[in-house]
Amino acid sequence: MTGPDVFPADGINPDSPFIHSTEFWQTLSDGRVQCDVCPRACKLREGQRGLCFVRANLNGAIVSTTYGRSSGFCVDPIEKKPLNHFYPGSSVLSFGTAGCNLSCKFCQNWDISKSREMDTLASKATPDMIAQAAVDAGCKSVAYTYNDPVIFQEYAIDVAKACRERGVLSVAVSAGYHSPEARNQFYQHMDAANIDLKSFNEEFYWKLTGAHLAPVLETLQHIYHQTDIWLEITTLVIPGHNDSPSELESLASWIRTNLGAEVPLHFSAFHPDYKMLDVPATPKATLVKAREIALAQGLQNVYTGNVHNREGDTTYCPGCGKPVIERDWYELTGWHLSAAGHCLHCGTAVAGRFDSEPGNWGRKRVGVRFSE
Repeated sequence: MTGPDVFPADGINPDSPFIHSTEFWQTLSDGRVQCDVCPRACKLREGQRGLCFVRANLNGAIVSTTYGRSSGFCVDPIEKKPLNHFYPGSSVLSFGTAGCNLSCKFCQNWDISKSREMDTLASKATPDMIAQAAVDAGCKSVAYTYNDPVIFQEYAIDVAKACRERGVLSVAVSAGYHSPEARNQFYQHMDAANIDLKSFNEEFYWKLTGAHLAPVLETLQHIYHQTDIWLEITTLVIPGHNDSPSELESLASWIRTNLGAEVPLHFSAFHPDYKMLDVPATPKATLVKAREIALAQGLQNVYTGNVHNREGDTTYCPGCGKPVIERDWYELTGWHLSAAGHCLHCGTAVAGRFDSEPGNWGRKRVGVRFSE
């Protein structure tokens, strides 16, 4: 019998070219193998898959079953990740695989993250092919996104290595539900990260995501204090679940106290999806208020997402308060930074990673296909 955190062996082909060895696992005394890539620590008998559905026990070892195949590739504006302080205006080659190690009832990408149709994944590409495609498309970076790169860690790291050889940067878009050893290895290869801080409430995490808050906070602290990675945070604001002023105050205060006031925080609008179709979409006014609360807690860079709000799209100088990067959705409409990333109005340094000139990708979204 399989427990709630594992799936049977259906569909695992030991001869598949997409099977790849993994590092973070251990054999238990009862013969099961424990996957240690994330705090879920799925304990699997031969042939069983973990909750993520893509890591499985094959011949007494944990393997990845989706190495080298993806749910698709697309060139996006970097602001769509969302990253507003990491080479603004640049383009990023985005891709993911299938599966997820969380069980969010509100998942906005559930058709990808909950996919069980592994053999129908759209694109197949080696790390070198992906890195070269980014170069050919003129992308500044590659993003591991759509589903969580924690579960395809080996593939993401190999892509990141191939990218680094070509001068292409790597961006992790993750829920941050990572075990310490695997996390330490993974972020050695990343240049930026946007971490979903889904709530500041343990009950929310357990009931609505099947995970826990503490490991996510640990990931955020690891990235900020122990790496040179550029960090931004996103919170999907869900009406009636994580939008109370007290919770938003606590969340923003924790970021300021435990990370830094300069860390960008994005409040994003929820839309009814997956198993929460009965919850209304987030009103724009809720996001505007959330932004005001976070600013009042001392955060310098707070944004609103999935709604049209020029004020909530714009980056302001932490010194004089004047706009330094103006945006309309994902398009840059004003640039008031020096080549060194200082405010042209008062000279204050603005936190982030900037080129001497802004990118001009705009809001384009272009699909990329690989020939078989």
